[in-house]
Parts: sequence; C-alpha cells; structure tokens
Amino acid sequence: MADQLDMVQRDPNDLNSHIKVRFEDVLGEPDGAHSIDCVWKLAFTCFECGKGLCYKLLTILCGICIALAWGCNFALVAFDHVWCYTPCIRDFSICVGCFQKVYGTIIMCCCWPCLRGMWHDVQQNQGSEVVTRITLAV
Repeated sequence: MADQLDMVQRDPNDLNSHIKVRFEDVLGEPDGAHSIDCVWKLAFTCFECGKGLCYKLLTILCGICIALAWGCNFALVAFDHVWCYTPCIRDFSICVGCFQKVYGTIIMCCCWPCLRGMWHDVQQNQGSEVVTRITLAV
C-alpha cells in the first residue's frame, strides 16, 4: 500500500523550501540601530509564537478540508488521464497513423513522379552539388 507517514520530515521532496521563514529571515537590526536586548528577545518570542499559533489554528480549522479537496482534485485528474485523455490520445494517434499512411501513399504515387522530374531538370540545368544532395536526400 502507501509508504509510512514520516512525522518528523514532513517535506521530504523540499516542495516548500521557498517558504522556510525564520525570525532572522524577516527582521534584522543593522549595526548602529539596535533595540534593547529584552525587546529583541521578546520580539523573537512573539514572532515564533504568533507564527506557530496562527499556523496551527489555520491547519486545525482548514487543513483537513483542504487536504480532502486536494485529494479529490488529484483523484479527478488521475481519473481523467486514465479513463479519458490517454484513451483519446491513443485513439487519435491510431486514426492519424492511418491517415498518414494514406496521405503518404497518395503523395508517393501522384506527386513523386512530378517532383522527381522537376528535380532532375533542375539538376541538369544547374549541375549543383547542393541540388544533388537534396535529390538524394528525398
């Protein structure tokens, strides 16, 4: 069935590395503009507590419903691909392959003699090596 859920490493594929936000990534006091140490420490504590509390509250209120919605969405995507898109693309490629063979046969039977004659005439008139390469390639 599915792999075991890793409760420690919850982003093993680094999907959200762009939103790893720490206090030091948001606030910083340059040299010569320092607040009192207790204010800086309290700001750090408030930032971390506020971020953690707000995130946990939002996940409690919305996380399960959103996870269910995304699960259903990806189930629909998988269903569409398995039962609709892939068979449709396969059907199309089979039909197009048949038309391609018919079209190729018509071109080779009807047009190739005329084209071969024109290339032969061009080759005789110009005597160019480039024309010879084109003729041989076709």
